[in-house]
Order: sequence, then structure tokens, then C-alpha cells
Amino acid sequence: MTELRKPLEGVRVLDLTQAYSGPFCTMNLADMGAEVIKIERPGTGDQTRTWGPFKNDWSAYFAYVNRNKKGITLNMKEDAGKEIFADMIKEADVVVENYKVGTLEKLGFSYDYMKELNPGIIYANISGFGLEGKLAKRPAYDIIAQGMSGMMTVTGFPDAPPVKLGPSIGDNYSGAYCCMGILAALYKKQATGEGSRIDVSMVDTLFSVMENFVVNYTVAGETPMRAGNIDPGIAPFDSFSAKDMDFVMGCGTDKMFINLCEALGIPELLDDPRFKTNELRCENYLPDLKDAIEKVTKTKTYEELEELIVPYSIPFGPINDIPTIADSELIASRNMLWTVDQPGMDAEIKIPGCPIKIHGYEDKPQKAAPVLGEDNTAVYAELLGYDEAKLADLEKDGII
Repeated sequence: MTELRKPLEGVRVLDLTQAYSGPFCTMNLADMGAEVIKIERPGTGDQTRTWGPFKNDWSAYFAYVNRNKKGITLNMKEDAGKEIFADMIKEADVVVENYKVGTLEKLGFSYDYMKELNPGIIYANISGFGLEGKLAKRPAYDIIAQGMSGMMTVTGFPDAPPVKLGPSIGDNYSGAYCCMGILAALYKKQATGEGSRIDVSMVDTLFSVMENFVVNYTVAGETPMRAGNIDPGIAPFDSFSAKDMDFVMGCGTDKMFINLCEALGIPELLDDPRFKTNELRCENYLPDLKDAIEKVTKTKTYEELEELIVPYSIPFGPINDIPTIADSELIASRNMLWTVDQPGMDAEIKIPGCPIKIHGYEDKPQKAAPVLGEDNTAVYAELLGYDEAKLADLEKDGII
């Protein structure tokens, strides 16, 4: 079958991002076919080049989140560098950055100026707190967003302190939202020729995905707190113990609860007035309903329970550690570990793949993350027509 053009082929992105949220956004654009040109400071580059884990002194973190991108260096604090960046904007569709708010403006690149250079430019920014307001210029990492958004107060168990989620959800969710905003802006640009200004805040992002925790307060007047693995609005919906390991399971409907009681051989629970409806099951979940379920599950192995429960179409699964899921048939069948031959690292490594599977497209990395300045010659020659002598002078002067 002939391979199709990737959805974003022909879209050019100038990527000024660093750390995680911005690079995660542009990684997704690159995975979908956009030409993403990662612009880094000469000599040092993105801060994540120094973040572990390392192999042969090369950051696997950087390798993961910067795949499929071209890499150039540019000193934008110098007038010559600013002139080059202005010329690049004229040839681009999108500029993405996650600097401290106001940094790019201080360098002379306000959105208004970018529009003068290129009326169709899409300028996207990810920040901790948005572009305006008294907190706008404060820096933020993921843990700050998790703390300030309220997410940490509802994560963990009631008898333990607030805890952040394991992955940097404030970064990757913000990056995903920014990517969605850029895609919407590209659609608008295709229809109207107009560019857009996109403003994504990490705190906004996490607040927006707090679902029933927020509406429990705004609608019901309640202050949600940590509840472990249970869902306050659905029961049973929790982690449970088998004879040999823990697992997770959820019954989102009365029919699922009926099926669970049948599967586990405890039909008497269906006649118990404490468990007649989902609302009653939530009220009487701890310890009554959970104890009644685990009275059975603790006598059986996980495999035995899987054979009993899964045929009833009840959501059910193991609590895997990272090695187990990474080496699993599921991840292999979904091609969710990509093998990359990483320059600089001098090794093949495996990194998480793209979860967006668009049928007909080759589902593998097209390019490893760039060595610092790897694509200077190719990019500057193609975009701006610079010859080898011009590039040599720019490098000698510390501009690239």
C-alpha cells in the first residue's frame, strides 16, 4: 500500500521550547509530519540535554521528547541572530515557545511584530499562569502547577500528605492542549489566511481536567480530598487484592455490578439494601462493599479472577510495574516502543511511541533527536539561502 502524506506535511514550525511542556507539544506536531526546527542556544542548548537518564553521556530524556525534529543553533540576544530569526518567521507557519512570559518580547519579538513579518503566523506559548495577571511572569515547573491547581490535594490516600502524580501531567497535558490549539489555528489559517495567538497555562490545564472534583465544589458545595484509588461517584471502582497481586476494577453501571456479583458467586449482595443503587454503593463502599468483594478476591489468584470477571465485560486489569507493561504483548502489538539509533549516544534506544495511530501512515520515528546544531547547514541553506562561507562567519561570530 502506498504510504500517504502525513497530516501536517508542509507545515513549518519554529520551536523555541525547552524543558518538557513545549517540546512535548512540538514532538506531537513532528510525529504528525510537521517540519519542526528546534532552535537552541549555541554551546549549551535545551536544559534537558543535562537531564537523565544518560547513555554514553547523552540524555535519553532529550532523545525521547525531541525526536523527528531538525536542530539548529541561534543566538537571539545578538542583533545578527534577531535578524536571522525575523527572516525565518517569514518562512514559517508556527512559532512555539515556553519561555518566562515576556522573554521573547524583550528580544523584540512581540506577536504584533511577528504579524508584521508574517500576517498568517501562529504564535503559541505555554506558561505557568497565562500571559496576563500578577502571576504571569513567575516561572513554573510541573510540580508547581500540580500543587497550585488543587490536583495534589486529591491525589493519594486520606491518611497521607498530598502527593503529585508520577508523570509530569501539568507539562504533557499543557503540551497536548497547545498542540490542539495549533491544529485548530492551522485549520482557521487554511480557511481565512489569518494567524492566531495561543495562550496555554499549566494551572488552567490541570484545573480543566479535574472533572468532578471541581464540580463537587461549585455545584455541591463540597471540598474534595484524597480518596486513594476509589472514585467518589462510582462504586465499586478501586484497586483490590487477589491472592497473589493487586488489580483494578470498575463497575460503572448497575448491570456491571449485577454481573460482578454473579461472576464472584455473591448474589446475596444484590438483595442487600445498602447496595441497591450506585449512590447507595458509594455511601456504603468503605468498608462494607469493598470487604464483601475482597472476601472472595483474596481467595483467588489474579488469573483465576481474570477468567471469572473479564467474560462479563467488566473493566478489569493488573497493576503493572514499568518493566511488565514495557515488555508486554500489548505495548508490542500497538508499536508503542520505538527503536531509535541516536547520534551522539552511539546506541540504539527504545522510547515511547506516538499513541495517535492514523491508519495508512508509517508508525515509526523518521529522525532521531538532533545533536546540537546538527541541521544548521541544511536548514539555513534551504530557508535563507546561506552558503558555506556565510555559515562559517556566523559560527565564528557566535551567532549560530
